[in-house]
This record gives sequence, C-alpha cells and structure tokens, in this order.
Amino acid sequence: MSSLRISIVSTVFILLMFGLVMVYSSSAIYASQLFGDSLYYFKRHLLNLIIGVIAALFFMSIDCDILKKHAKLIILTTIGLLVCALIPGIGHTAGGASRWISFIFFNVQPSELAKLSVLIYLAYFVDKNESRMINLFRGYLPVLVVCGTIMGLVLLEPDLGTTMTIGFMMFLMLFIGGANFKHIAVTILSTVPFIYYLIFSVPYRRKRIMAFINPWLDERDTGFQIVQSYIALGSGGLLGVGLGQSKQKLFFLPASHTDFILSIIGEELGFIGVTALIILFFALVWQGTRAAFKINDTFRKMLVFGIVFMIAFEVIVNVGVSVGLFPTKGLPLPFVSYGGTSLIVHMIAIGLLLNATRD
Repeated sequence: MSSLRISIVSTVFILLMFGLVMVYSSSAIYASQLFGDSLYYFKRHLLNLIIGVIAALFFMSIDCDILKKHAKLIILTTIGLLVCALIPGIGHTAGGASRWISFIFFNVQPSELAKLSVLIYLAYFVDKNESRMINLFRGYLPVLVVCGTIMGLVLLEPDLGTTMTIGFMMFLMLFIGGANFKHIAVTILSTVPFIYYLIFSVPYRRKRIMAFINPWLDERDTGFQIVQSYIALGSGGLLGVGLGQSKQKLFFLPASHTDFILSIIGEELGFIGVTALIILFFALVWQGTRAAFKINDTFRKMLVFGIVFMIAFEVIVNVGVSVGLFPTKGLPLPFVSYGGTSLIVHMIAIGLLLNATRD
C-alpha cells in the first residue's frame, strides 16, 4: 500500500505543477489587460494551492473514525450552507447564479463542499447499513432522500454540472455498497423526463444543446466557445505551437484558464501534451481504485471509491466538453484548472484518500 500512496502523491504533484504552468500561460495576457497584473490569476491559484496542501495534510492526519462519527453533522452543515447561498444578502450572486457565500477576503462555494460531504455521508451510511442496503425502505430510500435534498439545493443555484457529479457518485457508491440495481435503474429512468425538462425549459441550457449538436450553425454566439476550442485543439497538431504561444487565449476562447484549459494545453503542447495529461489522470484513477480494493474497512473503502469516481467523472466531462463530445458544462479540470474552492476541495479529497489508505 505504501508504494501506491507514493505513486498517488507523485501523480498529483505532477498534475499540480503542470496546472500552475498552464494557469499562468493561459491567463497572463488576459489578467494583464483586465487587472494590470499578468500574475493575478497565477498568484491566486498558488495561494489556493498552498491552502489546499495545508487542508490536505490536516485531513490526512485526522482519524477517519472522527469523520464517520460526525457524518450526519457534516451533511446537515452542508445543507445549511447551501441554503445560505440562496438567501439574498448572504449568498453572493454572479452571472445569474447564487453559488457563493462571501466572507471578508474570499468566497466559498458550498456546492463544491457538498461533493465531499455526500461522499463522507454515503460511506458512513453504507458502513452502518451494509446488510440492509438491498432493502428499498430501510437501505435505499433514506440515503436517496438525503442526497436528493443536497442535489435539489445545488440545482436551485443553479448548478446542473455539480448536481450531475453528485448524482453520478451517489449511484455508483450505492451500487458498490450493495443497493438493488433495479432500484437504481428505476430511479435513473424516472429522472430522465425531469432532466429533459430542466434542459429544454431553460433558454441558455437549450441553446447549449443546440450548439453541441451543430456549433457551426451559430458560431458567433451559442457555438462560439466550442468552435474556438476546436480551433485551439486543431492548431496544436501533434507537438503544439509551443508553451505560451497560444493565439486562442488572446480573448478568443472564453474560460481559457478554467473550464477550457485543456484546449489551450492542446494548442500549446499538442496531441502529445494532452495525451500525457490524460495518462496522468488515468494513472491516478487506476492507483486509487487499486488502493480501494486493498482496504478491508467498509467506510474507508467506500470513501476512496467515491473520491476516485468524483475525479474520474469530472475529468471525463471536462475533456468531453473540450473536444465536443458533451454539451458545454462548467466543470473544471481537477488539479489543473484555475479555481478556488474547487482546487481546495480536490486537495482535501486527496488528503482523505491518503488517510483512508494509511493503514
């Protein structure tokens, strides 16, 4: 297990260093024009990384039994924070979304914290009710109600991407935890009409779907972002145009240092650079999965599986959006994209993974 832990730390370290370089490369000109400081986003990303490392070390050192003991309190606190984010005057609204709670020097995004809270609660619930998970009323429905409440609050912000991430983690963890596959399948199928309504009843979501189907029909508006992503990836070719030499980051590709940072990586480092990055993520997921299978304690095993599922899902969606396989959805690339709460939460997740595999 120690060799696996060393491999996980090494892989995450490489991803983080790669992220630092690419955040600066993709944001320097934009930050210079907007704030008069080319290092603006880099410095903030580095600060969040330092906070994330400290948080990871803390969660790596505490007893996992403490988390299990306080799982209910953690999930209730998360529900409270999500409610606060929706209250005018407490929650901070930007771009039509109420996803943040403002403090003096920084903003906290409760929906990011919700992902970890759900992981901890699901691991606790499966550990406590392992023999009853197959039962609809005693094992499946209670946890579905709790997680459904979290997902509903996140959806009200609105944040469909994070809602889908939580749902993906929940169903996979319940399946591995022993829930009846028929119950899971019926739940998923019953949500299809609801998801259809959520997408096509909201104008900007409907436009994203139409842009996904054929972005060239409206390449100057709804399809603009994905078309610019295609241009960036196509311009990179096999070896890329060179680090720092991207043209799409010159105010052509929106969110070039956040959701679409992979497109800039493809342009500057080419197919080789993108492939190397995907191999690193595959290695991390593979190492985490191997570690989970070696753990005997149910709570820790489920926690590690949940963390692996979360990272894998976000990587698949981010890469899929960048190459046009999925509709545009605001999910950052873990450890690489510029981000505040998101980066810190992923660092905490790695701390918890290393904690769960310690013994």
